Amino acid sequence: MRIDRMNQKNMRGSSPEARQEADLFPAQGTFARRQFAGILALMAGVAAFPRLAEAAVQPKFAAARPFSWDSLVQQARALAASPWAAPGVSPRAVADFDAVGKLTYGQAQALGGNVRLFPAAKGTSPHAVKLHLVENGSARELLDARGLFVGGKAADPAGFRVMTADQRSDWMAYLGASYFRASGSRDQYGLSARGIAVDTALPKAEEFPSFTEFWIENLGADHVRIHALLDGPSLTGAYAFDCRKTASGAGAGVTQDVRAALFFRRDIERLGAAPITSMFWYDQSDSAKRGDWRPEIHDSDGLALWSGSGERIWVPLTNPSVNRTNALRADHVKGFGLLQRDQAFDHYQDDGAYYDRRPSLWVEPQGDWGAGTVMLYRMPTDAETQDNIAAFWVSDQPAKAGQNREFSYRLNWTSQDPTVGTTARCVDSWQGRAGRPGDTPGAQDARKFVFDFEGPTLKGLTRDSGVTAATNLPPKALLHAAAYPVAGQEGRWRVTLDVLPSAVPAPEFRLYLKRTSKSGGEQALSETVIQGVQP
Repeated sequence: MRIDRMNQKNMRGSSPEARQEADLFPAQGTFARRQFAGILALMAGVAAFPRLAEAAVQPKFAAARPFSWDSLVQQARALAASPWAAPGVSPRAVADFDAVGKLTYGQAQALGGNVRLFPAAKGTSPHAVKLHLVENGSARELLDARGLFVGGKAADPAGFRVMTADQRSDWMAYLGASYFRASGSRDQYGLSARGIAVDTALPKAEEFPSFTEFWIENLGADHVRIHALLDGPSLTGAYAFDCRKTASGAGAGVTQDVRAALFFRRDIERLGAAPITSMFWYDQSDSAKRGDWRPEIHDSDGLALWSGSGERIWVPLTNPSVNRTNALRADHVKGFGLLQRDQAFDHYQDDGAYYDRRPSLWVEPQGDWGAGTVMLYRMPTDAETQDNIAAFWVSDQPAKAGQNREFSYRLNWTSQDPTVGTTARCVDSWQGRAGRPGDTPGAQDARKFVFDFEGPTLKGLTRDSGVTAATNLPPKALLHAAAYPVAGQEGRWRVTLDVLPSAVPAPEFRLYLKRTSKSGGEQALSETVIQGVQP
């Protein structure tokens, strides 16, 4: 499952500090090897285009009709009873790359006061979507979008973006299949979410259902409610997104309360709820992967999981040599997400794509999802323009034709780590040659793994506090282990492990910090890190 995309810098105002990358989403295709040359590669944003006069032509709408969540669910249920029809390419899909940019970022009228449209574009997002404006329980369908594109040009919408109050930037966007994203708390796009994942990480083609219709209700400058109809070969769905942008404080970022009702046309081997896609090329832990002068390049650096049992898990992301899948037990899951914990600019040195500002995405199930697993899928990549990471939750209950299923959850797009709590977190990791620096190397294929932890449970502890690193490595694989406080860094502890990969019986091992009291009792001090040992 690879999504090729475009890293494009969208100006947020006129200063370099205000720039934001607005690489958008793929249209349809195979997740195994999707070639996506993004719509926005050429655009430098609003500031790059001349300000044009407001178009004289006005958009046209159908008469208002009653609209509700119940009516949308009925529509999705009825649609599932009929065979799937593949969407056609818009006859007005724009072929010229420059024209796409001008239609997207040129000065034009907004829909409902804060929504601007993406035009259908050949080769990237060729399928038009239906749009409706909702007010007071009634919806008006957009029949003619002229006036909503520069110069009153005739074009079909393929998606939309929600603008800030000053209309200078956008904080949320939907475009292509069931993809959407939000800019988080630092005005920066990064990873993406999807409505649903169908047969991801299986030895067959992945299916990409699409949002085909949207109902948009403007509830204020930083509050919009979006309903969407999903359609695909195996299922249909009704979706509701209650979306809020908060500028500052503990809740800074974007939250989306999501409700989904799904109806299955046929059996689905793997149904992934609340899927997230991201990009990881390399970080400081593996310099051999580096193909660029920048020290690190990634949208996310790890998968975090809060299981129903209360265990906290952290899986550092890697760029594997072959496709890899982790299935993490997550019965009654409390939360999971792909996070960007490392937010130091000097670790990336990128003053255009701003990887240090990329948001994390945390999923909070509303209600009990039951027994299931969180799956992490990783593919090899050699470029930052390819999404190669996916995470989603899979129920133990199979999805069978004729059944229906509902999910409710909250999405938190934020730069504040949602896993901060009473346990210590893994905040950095490295790999290198085993042995003591400067000494003659020991076993030739042995590797040193280094992990740094921070958190309130570690403050005040010393080398005499009974803190050790607990692992599931067998004795023949663990050549040396140490855990100690980092000098001059309050509450920061380091674990070093010399590991013989050939003696490790699994593709990864587990590690956490624990404290043993004088009476023999044990206390877990940190989240559990699941570290891969195979390239």
